[in-house]
Amino acid sequence: MKTILLSIFSIFLMSCGHKQSDNQDYILNSAKSQKAVLILFPCFPCNKEHTETEAVFLKEMDKIGITTILLDYNQKLFLTEIEKLELSEYLNQILDENKIEKENIFIGGFSSGGNVAALITNYLLETQNEIKPKGVFIVDAPFDLEELYKSAKKDLVKNADLDAVEEANFLIQHLEKELGNPVEEIDNYIKNSPYLISRNSIQNISQLTKIKTRLYCEPALDWQAENRTRVYEDLNAFKLEKTYESMIESGAKNVEFIETQNLGVRSNGQNHPHSWNIVMREDLVKWILEN
Repeated sequence: MKTILLSIFSIFLMSCGHKQSDNQDYILNSAKSQKAVLILFPCFPCNKEHTETEAVFLKEMDKIGITTILLDYNQKLFLTEIEKLELSEYLNQILDENKIEKENIFIGGFSSGGNVAALITNYLLETQNEIKPKGVFIVDAPFDLEELYKSAKKDLVKNADLDAVEEANFLIQHLEKELGNPVEEIDNYIKNSPYLISRNSIQNISQLTKIKTRLYCEPALDWQAENRTRVYEDLNAFKLEKTYESMIESGAKNVEFIETQNLGVRSNGQNHPHSWNIVMREDLVKWILEN
């Protein structure tokens, strides 16, 4: 997993009826006539600038009435109870300091940021916080931490791709440090994973069944076979599909499993299914703004 260098800067700009600010912790683009608020969490090694660059669907969101907040909150695969409390307070602080109305709030996250988005949304709803998200969307997130550990072990055994091996070594070390080995410490995985196939459990995101929820993925099986020697069951997509099925079984009425094709292209032109850009702009905007 490659480290992304963070460039620190501050910009305050007033033009065309919107405010853009970067206070080193988040990038805010305020809509003059606000209809909704979109809060986004980045991938594990990523930052707000990465989100701004890669998530092209964000362009001129403020001009159609959607205020966006891009956070630097990263390097998390799960949240402790203390972290949930602190993050909820931080989000309220951002909205209060910038005088942003706490209405029609949507939360999204990419990769591990999707785990954070799901867990904090669940917490906000469960605790009846002032922030009551109307919807959450997840982009190719590793919801099942037990399966993430197992998949990393498989990648080490296969030893077929340098990037996959580097990522596997990091994940195994990180998960063992934070949660232990799932064979011996399964309770930690049950407590912290958004979803577990082995338990068919969505207990940590149960509140998401009550709001609009989208689970995005792009399996790209040919790409995965060629570049990572992975099959569908190895992918985040498979775990998200199982999450979707479990949410439906639990009574969710507004959950969608969205499987895209040929949309995963990064800002440098590289074809890669693990990308913010599997999210389609017009469809997302409609989803956010519709009643």
